[in-house]
Amino acid sequence: MSKLERNWQYAEQYPGETDALVRARRLSLELGIEPVSRSIGAQLSAMTVLSRARTVCEVGTGVGVSGLSLLRYATDTTLTSIELEPEHLREARTVFADAGIPASRLRLIEGDARHVMPRLNLGAYDLVLLDAEPEQLLEFFEQALGIVRPGGCIIVPGAFAHGRVPDPAARDAATLACRDLLALVAESPAIAPVLSPAGDGVLTLVRLDG
Repeated sequence: MSKLERNWQYAEQYPGETDALVRARRLSLELGIEPVSRSIGAQLSAMTVLSRARTVCEVGTGVGVSGLSLLRYATDTTLTSIELEPEHLREARTVFADAGIPASRLRLIEGDARHVMPRLNLGAYDLVLLDAEPEQLLEFFEQALGIVRPGGCIIVPGAFAHGRVPDPAARDAATLACRDLLALVAESPAIAPVLSPAGDGVLTLVRLDG
């Protein structure tokens, strides 16, 4: 194992998770949902606090792993989370309730994010997390850019598409969508991008003023 691999493995286990997150992660795996990795969850927890996000929108609730991470240290933040699968959303409601998250801080919406996001208020969110179908990533990104405020950020976990993005031979739809987004934001004067190798890659995009 190389030093880089050891570093990555160490970072993936740091820091520990709350009991609620451990239970939610176990439930995700039981239902066949791939949650954000522990290191990405830690980045989400820190980013919410660092950006002083009071309003967060999430595409892809799952059963609440990323939502719990976003709210872990942010006691006044409200979360709007969109999920297509009704069973997942039912489980998420229980997960959030068991974790002691008040219903007043949650807006859980069942539906297709492509239809829900255009109905959200423009510039109303400090942070937007896109953790859903990668094939629709560019469409989600365009809509997220409308609802995030200037100075706010959009976070895209899974930016390496299970390690396929760096492989020039990989040409599947999900990989191409990730590559297209990475190329688009790298050249945009309206966005400050940063790509981290945590987990399966996490792309953080800050919407610049103007």
